[in-house]
Amino acid sequence: MKSPVQFRFLGTRLRLACTIVLGAAALAATPAMAGTASVEPEESATNTLAAPKPSWVYLQRGFVLPGTVIYDTATGKYLAQIETPLLGDLAIDPEGKHYYVAETTWTRRLHGTRQDYISVYDANTLKLEGDIDIPGRILVGNHEHDFILSQDGKTAYVYDFSPISSINVVDLVKRKFVRNVELPGCADLIPNPGVGLAALCSDGSLAAINLTGGKVDITRTDPFFSATGDPIFDNVEFDKSKNEVVMLSYTGLVYTAKLGAKPTVSAPWSIQEAAGVRKGETAPNDVNWFPGGAQPIALHIASGHLFVLMHTGEFWTHKEGATEIWDLDLTSHKVVKRLPVTGEPNVINVTQEAKPKVIVVGEGEGGSGAGLPGDATVIDPATGEVKYTFKGVGSGLAQIAP
Repeated sequence: MKSPVQFRFLGTRLRLACTIVLGAAALAATPAMAGTASVEPEESATNTLAAPKPSWVYLQRGFVLPGTVIYDTATGKYLAQIETPLLGDLAIDPEGKHYYVAETTWTRRLHGTRQDYISVYDANTLKLEGDIDIPGRILVGNHEHDFILSQDGKTAYVYDFSPISSINVVDLVKRKFVRNVELPGCADLIPNPGVGLAALCSDGSLAAINLTGGKVDITRTDPFFSATGDPIFDNVEFDKSKNEVVMLSYTGLVYTAKLGAKPTVSAPWSIQEAAGVRKGETAPNDVNWFPGGAQPIALHIASGHLFVLMHTGEFWTHKEGATEIWDLDLTSHKVVKRLPVTGEPNVINVTQEAKPKVIVVGEGEGGSGAGLPGDATVIDPATGEVKYTFKGVGSGLAQIAP
């Protein structure tokens, strides 16, 4: 009598024999395929983008997912993604030819030799054209004014903090670092055409940084706000048609400043009073309407309307998401419309079209600070109608083409 091992061995040989026979039969039954296989090499294709359009919005994915996605608010279509890393800053060429990304890497991933540079991407193909080395940059995400371009797109300004506040000036035409300018106690870079830059300072002043000569000249206004009592959101808006900057404080005070070699700041006024509501105060336990969010204001330049994310709460609730969008006419000092909004968005921007569209972005699962991708909503500010919703696209900044 054969042992179980022998039976198993015989069974294996029988299955193998059947497999060989069936395989041979299948080959015999298969018609010849000679001459049908392609011998030409495979070719890859690359889609191209048009130059940036006023209806496009650029949505940063946030702290969990890198990259900046591009959507067209006119069609609701996804267009592309730009390779922006975590804590990277995107700047869009005013001429629409390039995208610039200020970023930082280390030779051993998260340690080793630090490398700071600006990556240059072709705006049509998103192909990397090269890097421009810079001596440093601040590693902070979700801020609009750490990396900006001049109005003609020829110069880049990168904010640094190592060990003090300073600005790296970069020639984008020659693609080379030019110089570093110290800016003690100031940040939040703003274009200042014909002069160089403006910046908000911790003493409550606005600085004009004149870079037109060989020697840097910095002029400051008198202090006009309290950085500890009623700070200004770093999401300031630049009106290039008037060469003005629009600012909003945590209590809801609206400031405008005319830029130049010696900026002048106008007297502030209350956004709450502009809506027929009592003025915002700093007193604790005083519930009122307050602005809030990571990017709480957006300016439509042609109409002079400022769109503000508003919520009810106490002072120091400046990070809270919104329940309403207030449409503020800067000329008449009146809130002309209050639009209810869902999802508690904390980011807002507006396209610069003749008929603008407002884009708001809410936090993802986990709420404020989790950094998970949230939904972006495109709204018609004239009617409040929701045009499109982009699911799970980001929790960072919303930028638009200049």
